[in-house]
Amino acid sequence: MFKEAHSDFWRFLLHKNAIIALFLLLSTAVGQAQDEPYAPQSGQEGKDVVWVPTPQGLVDLMLDMAHVTMADYVIDLGSGDGRLVITAAKRGATALGIEYNPEMVEYARNAARDEGVSASAKFVKADLFESDFSDANVITMFLLSSINLRLRPTILEMKPGTRVVSNTFDMDDWKPDQTRQLTDDNSNWRTAHLWIVPAKVEGHWKFDDGEINFVQQFQNVTGTLTVGKKTMELSGKLEGSKISFNAGGTEYSGTVNGDTISGTRVKGRAWKATRCI
Repeated sequence: MFKEAHSDFWRFLLHKNAIIALFLLLSTAVGQAQDEPYAPQSGQEGKDVVWVPTPQGLVDLMLDMAHVTMADYVIDLGSGDGRLVITAAKRGATALGIEYNPEMVEYARNAARDEGVSASAKFVKADLFESDFSDANVITMFLLSSINLRLRPTILEMKPGTRVVSNTFDMDDWKPDQTRQLTDDNSNWRTAHLWIVPAKVEGHWKFDDGEINFVQQFQNVTGTLTVGKKTMELSGKLEGSKISFNAGGTEYSGTVNGDTISGTRVKGRAWKATRCI
């Protein structure tokens, strides 16, 4: 009986020590994991989309397409690891990233600090659909087309001339003003689309000694120009506040400024239109 008790005692000690050793091992592993800095992983879940990094080459192309300079205020919707905001800041622009994941926000802030652009590259933890980004004159994004469509009404209310650049995903029937692809990159993410927010011209305008009726579909315009008893079909395009169209074989170009349009036609002759309210 003594031998059996002695054997049971040692088995108990070995079992107890094994449990303690396992606990210490797990505690050490957890401690090491907690000590490791956060690093985003491609494909990780986000609030609206999974996060995938934009290749740096495409970041550069997107900013090139938007002609970003030190005069611009860039807002990146869903800024992730912050690379687009940081690159814009390196070009001299003021840039803001809106990101829902607080760990991503802190990661991006640290990256901006390491790159020496913390003063001009800022990041906030916020929901895209509850954020005011109307002050930006350049918007960048890497979101799904369905998310782009939800944002589209807000974007279309922004100041005419605002440049919007998207990685890969479009905005349905609002066709891009420009689409470009990286030619030296085999990534799935190598296409960028650019839109320029158009001025609003839909409706009737008094034109010199006649009238114009504009029908607007985003940046495209059609309609009629009437002078005296002659009515001519017109078609043209808006690029921000700049408008150009052809009516009756004559080219017209001008600038939209609220409820007036001023410009020139053939041989530099001036023309002006005023919105009928």
